[in-house]
Amino acid sequence: MTRNQILGALAAAGLALTTASCASAENAVPEAGSGGSAGAGGPVTVGIKFDQPGLGQQVGSEFKGFDVEVAQYVAKELGYTDVTFKEAPSAQRETLLQSGQVKMIFATYSITDDRKQKVSFGGPYFVAGQDLLVKADSDITGPDALNGKKLCSVTGSTSAKKVQDQFAGQVQLQEYDTYSKCVEALNSGRIDAVTTDNVILAGFAAQPQYEGKLKVVGQTFSTEKYGVGLMKGDTATCEKVNAAITKMVSDGAWQKALDDTVGADFKPDAATNPPTPEPCS
Repeated sequence: MTRNQILGALAAAGLALTTASCASAENAVPEAGSGGSAGAGGPVTVGIKFDQPGLGQQVGSEFKGFDVEVAQYVAKELGYTDVTFKEAPSAQRETLLQSGQVKMIFATYSITDDRKQKVSFGGPYFVAGQDLLVKADSDITGPDALNGKKLCSVTGSTSAKKVQDQFAGQVQLQEYDTYSKCVEALNSGRIDAVTTDNVILAGFAAQPQYEGKLKVVGQTFSTEKYGVGLMKGDTATCEKVNAAITKMVSDGAWQKALDDTVGADFKPDAATNPPTPEPCS
């Protein structure tokens, strides 16, 4: 490596460190943000999904959904008064946290042992389960009633294959690149059911164009704990996040947020919701 190449590499490394340092400073938890005292000020960048109706969706210049509502509540409890949302696609969530581009992620981020090796989790703030979305007049009552039916999920998802492997070996699988296309196909009668987490399906069913036309079957067959993604080892923020979620449940804001975004007709599993946050580690 030449002298100029070495100097160039050192300059690039310095810029990366400066960027990470600025992002970290911007997202620092305010001193007064102890899970109960708001108003200390300070900006924070939070990762969400931009394309999940009812959970995390960008509509014009606004952001709507249950994940958004929980994120704003928790951020306020931590003392932040200026929240900026950044899109957090599933494949980029760990990188966004590790690089300091976001302080927290609320994006249907299931807590798993594999992910715990890379990031820490607050919460869970919701426990979902795999379910089915069908037409309102459908006689499909669960995954074992899908033999001979057409079932849709997104490309790369294992949800539909799980139904075929464990419940209905004769189901016909159909894949699209987005859930929106699956739901459109369901509404037009080209498929018989869509499968993924129940709260995601409820968000689609609550859209004005599908209201009263589609329904979530209500027979979950998996457990998905949605956690708040944090930088690995950030137990201090995790403790404050858990305190904020506990407060949100106890003061009724959690239920109101769910009703306002996913729809009052959606009934999550009462045995697991609202959830109790797990110990931070």
